[in-house]
Amino acid sequence: MYVDFPWHYDGRGATAQTSEDDHVRDLLVQLVLTDPGERVNRPGFGCGLRQLVFAPNSPELAAALQFTMQAAIQRELGDVLTLQGLEVTSEDAALRVTVTYVVLATGRPASVTVEREGLP
Repeated sequence: MYVDFPWHYDGRGATAQTSEDDHVRDLLVQLVLTDPGERVNRPGFGCGLRQLVFAPNSPELAAALQFTMQAAIQRELGDVLTLQGLEVTSEDAALRVTVTYVVLATGRPASVTVEREGLP
């Protein structure tokens, strides 16, 4: 079992645990929501998605983000998942990121979607 993210207590008052598939999903969410340079001793960890909260949304932004995210996912999580697809779309004021992957340890496919709404 793995420690669940975000960290919390379970019904027994102990540290909550989770399955391997959910743990890999948690790792992916942490990577996407961490800015490069934010982690001590891991300055390259992160994708920079949060830095774009106030950036003007555009197809060019989506393309650049897709490129940086794909590199970060393969670099940081390539030992626990196989990236099947990464789609970054820009629609009006919404930026949507959908990551599809296979957990290497279990062979199960999964998907995570993160959406940001901001300035048009």
